[in-house]
Amino acid sequence: PPGARSSAKMAAPSGRGGPEPGAAPYGNFPNYSRFHPPEGRVSLLPRGLLRSLFPAATRPLLGLDVGCNSGELSVALYQHLLGLQDSSSGPEPPGAARELQLLCCDIDPELIRRAQQSSPFPASISFASLDIMDSGAREPFLSSFLGRFGRSSFDIGFCMSVTMWIHLNHGDRGLLDLLALLASLCTFLLVEPQPWRCYRAAARRLRRLGRDDFEHFRSLRINGDMAESVTRILTQECAMELVRSFGSTSWDRSLLLFKSTAARPEG
Repeated sequence: PPGARSSAKMAAPSGRGGPEPGAAPYGNFPNYSRFHPPEGRVSLLPRGLLRSLFPAATRPLLGLDVGCNSGELSVALYQHLLGLQDSSSGPEPPGAARELQLLCCDIDPELIRRAQQSSPFPASISFASLDIMDSGAREPFLSSFLGRFGRSSFDIGFCMSVTMWIHLNHGDRGLLDLLALLASLCTFLLVEPQPWRCYRAAARRLRRLGRDDFEHFRSLRINGDMAESVTRILTQECAMELVRSFGSTSWDRSLLLFKSTAARPEG
């Protein structure tokens, strides 16, 4: 799989009671949804959002979820966007795959295995192990998925509490590259940036476990109000405009929706 070569560095650091909650260096914690439940995000999004963004869509809409963990939020977003909140335990609704095809990727192969095993919508949601920052793996993989639909870009992308982990592990350049990539790939982009206090907390957790600090943490020049920084980068450097802020979750993270201002060829 595209992300398999990264699997050796995936495991969350262990404390005396097993894996230390929240200490995984790539944000790939097991059981993430227990402490940041999907409902905390999707409840902020209006019903019918997808149809309001794409009122004339006649083909399947294509979505990309970067850093999907074990898939709980991906499934919740899919259900909410298609108005399927009550169908999680039943069979996949007929025709759902013709409305939205969602590709979800994560750097951790074990989390992806869990997502694949538990997904209630296998015909509509694809889970894949992929290091989104590895261009050699990313480009053929995404091109292959898009090519199945005769497309060169996604209609909507999701980057939910992922920016900090890219930033800490790849530095300012990595954050800029990620946002530029997503802006180039997606007509709409929903981003949930972690605030700066989460960076300090993540670094503290590693130190408490006696591990090396994040390589780039002390040299990051993009810092402070991260929602503002992400908005500035996307709007000033990546040809996107801020469409709407849906407010903040109970754990104080903003949900920001952007739209590409670049011309895109149809098909």
